[in-house]
Amino acid sequence: MKNKGEKSSVYHLNTYEVPRRTKPNRVFMLIYACGIMAIFYHHLTSLIFHSNHLLPSILLLIADLVLTFMWVISQAFRWCPIRRKVYPENLSKLVKEEDLPALDVFICTADPYKEPPMEVVNTALSVLAFDYPSDKISVFVSDDGGSQMTLFALMHGAKFAKYWLPFCRKHNLRRRCPKVVFNQHDSSDADYQQIKSCIFQEEFLNLKTLYEEMVRKVEHVMEQGFVDDDLIDNEEERHVFNKWKVNGFTRQHHPTVIQVLMESLKDIDVSGIPLPNLIYLSREKSKHFHHNFKAGALNALIRVSAVMSSAPIVLSLDCDMYCNNPQAPRLALCHLLDPVQGSKVAFVQFPQRYKGINPTDIYNNELTRPFIIYAEGFDGIGIMNYVGTGPFINRKAFYGGPFQSKVNIFHGFNSDDESDLLENRKTISSKLILEAADKVADCNYEHGTQWGLTLGFRYGSMVEDFFTGYRMLCEGWRSVFCNPTIPAFLGDFPISLNDSLVQVQRWSVGLIEVGFSKYCPLTFGTKNHSLLMGMAYSFGAFWPVLAIPNIIYGLLPQLCLIHDIYLFPKVSDQWFYPYAYLFSATYIQDFIESYYVYGITFKKWWNEQRMWLIRGVTCYSFSFIEFILSRIGISTPNFNITSKVIDNEQQKRYDQEIFDFGVESPFFVALSTFALVNLVSFSFGIAKVIFMDGNLEELFVQLFLSGFVLVNCLPIYEAMVLRKDGGRMPTKVTLISLVITLLLCYGAGFAMK
Repeated sequence: MKNKGEKSSVYHLNTYEVPRRTKPNRVFMLIYACGIMAIFYHHLTSLIFHSNHLLPSILLLIADLVLTFMWVISQAFRWCPIRRKVYPENLSKLVKEEDLPALDVFICTADPYKEPPMEVVNTALSVLAFDYPSDKISVFVSDDGGSQMTLFALMHGAKFAKYWLPFCRKHNLRRRCPKVVFNQHDSSDADYQQIKSCIFQEEFLNLKTLYEEMVRKVEHVMEQGFVDDDLIDNEEERHVFNKWKVNGFTRQHHPTVIQVLMESLKDIDVSGIPLPNLIYLSREKSKHFHHNFKAGALNALIRVSAVMSSAPIVLSLDCDMYCNNPQAPRLALCHLLDPVQGSKVAFVQFPQRYKGINPTDIYNNELTRPFIIYAEGFDGIGIMNYVGTGPFINRKAFYGGPFQSKVNIFHGFNSDDESDLLENRKTISSKLILEAADKVADCNYEHGTQWGLTLGFRYGSMVEDFFTGYRMLCEGWRSVFCNPTIPAFLGDFPISLNDSLVQVQRWSVGLIEVGFSKYCPLTFGTKNHSLLMGMAYSFGAFWPVLAIPNIIYGLLPQLCLIHDIYLFPKVSDQWFYPYAYLFSATYIQDFIESYYVYGITFKKWWNEQRMWLIRGVTCYSFSFIEFILSRIGISTPNFNITSKVIDNEQQKRYDQEIFDFGVESPFFVALSTFALVNLVSFSFGIAKVIFMDGNLEELFVQLFLSGFVLVNCLPIYEAMVLRKDGGRMPTKVTLISLVITLLLCYGAGFAMK
């Protein structure tokens, strides 16, 4: 690698390296492009002079056009990828500890039954324990489900923090999530070795007892669904919980609830050091106002935090994404405080990483390609995709471009009101501050303002993170990817296939919304930033269109093979070689990059390819349908929360690397049909070659495609026929798929000839 990015300062905060593979990648692009042009020449000549089967030929041309479009725009990631390195040890030489910028942390939750309150508490405690001045940290928890159980859990978490934070500092723990520390049993793990010296000490055991008592109380409250009066410690808490006793209080219709649980100026831990600020917020909800899902909740947090603390740096986290590296704020500041480029950086994005993924990552939950490989490509062209959790954001980026003049973000406040807020901000629990915070969290506060349009998180897409980060870059900001050796944050992930597909479907709908809007990256992004930026963001926005070639190549040649329709050149034909080259070159390049550069094992890589096929048939296709139906007014996209609740049987199957098909899902009907069509096609093809003197040269490509899909679908066949456990394919799904397969195989002959 070449070393680049040295700064003129004596103390470097960051550098970057350009991999040596960059130039070979560009040569490969040229050769691959020649292969694509050869394929299209063959398509056109076949359509004009030799096409006996017009419809199948046109469909294959469409599939190749989509694949070519996606390949071309994806080359933005390979053009000039870079890897960055930061030097947090130099930060103290450039900035005094007392001059470090304040930090506001946003944690979002929306459903206590899908996102257990103790997960929220563990995440909050892990960031409260950052290796950062505690009086400069303010943690805001947005509860969009308006759950008294979540507030109850956070109240007890605040009491536990008085003991937990000093313990983390004393033992210099790397992982500062209580659940992780107290459940550490792997003696080979570095964290276990770190805490081994104190594991039998009275302090550790007492702290663990306090934690387990907190968990017991929260689980008791979750079981009964409300907070008992006898669990409330004082009148102040009783006054807060009485709000839930008012008639008509529901998760979709309730007043604003703001509760200051810890305040730096008033509260200290057991060692006498001030505690960070911890604030609970459940914004006002009304049945008469659209609440704009997570983007609306985040915008309420921006306004409330601007009233209460107004830290210049904001960290946004999912409720299950705990801090795994307490140095994370300092790592981000190595970019945000960079003397050359720091003032232009909108956000520093850490990759999403997950704990407990099985060795071969059967559902490709790790998403190494978009979160790491593509991210390095983004970074090389001076931008980075905002991926929802783990970005440290310059607050100014929410209010306009880097050179934007002062914007009035407090609609309805006069200059005297703003002056009063500034004077009283240090006491965040004062009446004036709380009344102002309550006002900006009203459900109708945004009416007639620019919030969601040019201020805060942008509305118009289910993926508010992708859309907002993209709009920031179009306004002139830069963004940076930071991928330390020790992951900054670790989170939970879906352990069932259906949940994983539902999550990707939600992302896909949001991405399509951006791609087919007036802010389409290929046009708006290219115009307002650069061609490479437009290409890179277009790949994300049009990601779900890969469903088109997946379905065409996964069904059309197979159905044609059953009816003796041959679509590809014979093996002895010279036009066979461009097809063979493009297929093999794609997979070989992908594997070499994955295995030798990123250390991905063959089995893990194969599962990634398998999931690409599965997603194309299921969530990508369904997201297209949902998007089209929403555009013609038949349905509205729903923000489905991915469950973080762990089912023991599902966990056992996941740990054993066994696919889970145990629910009656439309996804599995489509997937089973896809698998059965390829099984029938492959069986017909083999039978023709062996028993009917079929010409193997003529049907080889279609037989190969059937066999390739068949091998990828082996877990599906096993779940349909052999398995008896709870993760087997439901009988109803299998029967419906069989009927659809028979109809497809029978009807294809009439449609194609």
